[in-house]
Amino acid sequence: GSSSSPESSLPSVQQEQKKADLLPDLSAKILDEDWDDIPPSSALEVISEDEAVQIIAEPLLPIQSSTLRDYVDHSETLAKLVRLGVDLSQVEKRQKAGQLLLTLDFEKDVKKILLFLKDVGVEDNQLGPFLTKNPYILGEDLESLETRVAYLKSKKFGKSEIAQMVSRAPYLLLFSVERLDNRLGFFKNELGLSVKKTKDLVIRLPRLLTGKLEPVKENLQVCQIELGFQRNEIQQIVYKTPKILTASKKRLKQTFDYLHNIMGIPHHMLTRFPQVFNSKLLRIRERHMFLAFLGRAQYDPAQPSYISLDQLVSLPDEVFCTEIAKASMQDFENFLKTL
Repeated sequence: GSSSSPESSLPSVQQEQKKADLLPDLSAKILDEDWDDIPPSSALEVISEDEAVQIIAEPLLPIQSSTLRDYVDHSETLAKLVRLGVDLSQVEKRQKAGQLLLTLDFEKDVKKILLFLKDVGVEDNQLGPFLTKNPYILGEDLESLETRVAYLKSKKFGKSEIAQMVSRAPYLLLFSVERLDNRLGFFKNELGLSVKKTKDLVIRLPRLLTGKLEPVKENLQVCQIELGFQRNEIQQIVYKTPKILTASKKRLKQTFDYLHNIMGIPHHMLTRFPQVFNSKLLRIRERHMFLAFLGRAQYDPAQPSYISLDQLVSLPDEVFCTEIAKASMQDFENFLKTL
């Protein structure tokens, strides 16, 4: 049981204050960042002796520590998070996450968030990896989190869909209802999609709701202005392969250039098989050159020996050789050596 000496209530008041000081600052930062490819910041900042004493009164913490590991023996919260599978070496690379965890009380602050996440549908064995990626959720207000889930339900996302989205985009629930609503509106209007298709798009790539919009807008422009796709074609391409919205512009252009200008694939065919943009250019090039060398590079559906772009890129080498190129693996390997 806990001792009820007057001192024992003291740290928790200071902990609360410390947590309160960190949070507004964090929320502001979190909303500015693009959470998919956030660079790790410096390791946990060194804490002064005064601060260390404030965070957990006893036993005294290692004062000049740059790693959360040193605190595990002194902090029940950290020890329990480690048991859950949280990787502290990753957590401490995230800005202020280390300090946040040190201000939390497992029973009072952490437990309710874990129960909430389980209720949303994050699997037990995923809680550790989830909190490793998004430790900040432990400092969020439970009511705000519940409001965001209620919003998704009001938009007719099913329970399993919400579970899938939250698991695949761990930062999703840090964003306000306004932001989530604006995002859904952006994709619906920008792409001219129906409500159902917009939902389907973000279920398959939920980080569209958490990442920055600038790259998405740029990619849409590249498709229209530089690659010359019509609006309805872009709609179909994005709906079939949402990843195009976040792909590297340079790669998109290079792949298009090769497919369209060298292989002679027209826009309407690329619209039918947009998954080809997710393939490595090297693979497309090697296979196309091999087929051209064999006189089998025929991508016109009106011709008898037609090869679809899907077959060109998605089949494993062995199947591609025997069924599409009608050659052996050895032939293909020998040919690649001549390139």
